[in-house]
Amino acid sequence: MKKLFLGAAIAVSSLTFAQQFGAKAGVNVSSLSEDATLSDQKSKVGFNAGLFMNAPLGQNFSIQPELLYSQYGDKAEATIASNKYSYTRSLDYITVPVMFQYNATPEFYLEAGPELGFLVSAKNKVKNETTGNTVTETSNYKDDLNGFNFGLGLGAGYYFTPNIGLTARYVAGFTDIAKDRPSGSDAVRNNVFQAGLAFKF
Repeated sequence: MKKLFLGAAIAVSSLTFAQQFGAKAGVNVSSLSEDATLSDQKSKVGFNAGLFMNAPLGQNFSIQPELLYSQYGDKAEATIASNKYSYTRSLDYITVPVMFQYNATPEFYLEAGPELGFLVSAKNKVKNETTGNTVTETSNYKDDLNGFNFGLGLGAGYYFTPNIGLTARYVAGFTDIAKDRPSGSDAVRNNVFQAGLAFKF
C-alpha cells in the first residue's frame, strides 16, 4: 500500500512539474447557423484572448484547458433606396475550452474538445454604410438571450519555437442563443473560426 501511494505521489508531482502555462490571442471569424431569417448573413470579425495550461497525459497526448474572452456574432447587409445598410450583432463570451491534444510531432498537434461559454455582453448596431451614419445601436440586452453556450472545437497548432506557436480552431455551437425560442421555429447557434498565436511561459 505504501508503494502504491508513493507511486501515485510521484506521478502527480511529475504531472505538476510538467505543466506549462501560456497566453494566446487571435482573430475570430464568427457567424450564426442559418435559418430562414439569416439568408443574407455574413461573417463578423472579432478577437479572442486569454490564458491556458497544458499538461501531458502520456507520451503523445495532453490536455489544455483555457480561459478566453471571445467575440462572437454575425453581420448582415441590405440595400434600401440606393443606401447600403449593415446590421451587426456582437455577442461577447467568457469561454472555457478544454482541448485534448494529440502531439503528432514535438511541434505539431491536433486537438478536439468541448467549449463552455458564458455570455457577458450582447449589442446590435445598424449602420448606413453609404453615409457612414449609425442608424440605431442597441445597448446590452444579454438578459434576453441564453447566458450559456456549449460547443465542440476541432483544431491544430504548430510551435515553430519551443515557446511560440500558431493555432487554428473551429468551434461549432450546439446551444440555441435564444432564451425562449417559439415552438416550431429554428434554433440559431454560434459558429466561429479562430486563428492566432500562443506563447508558453
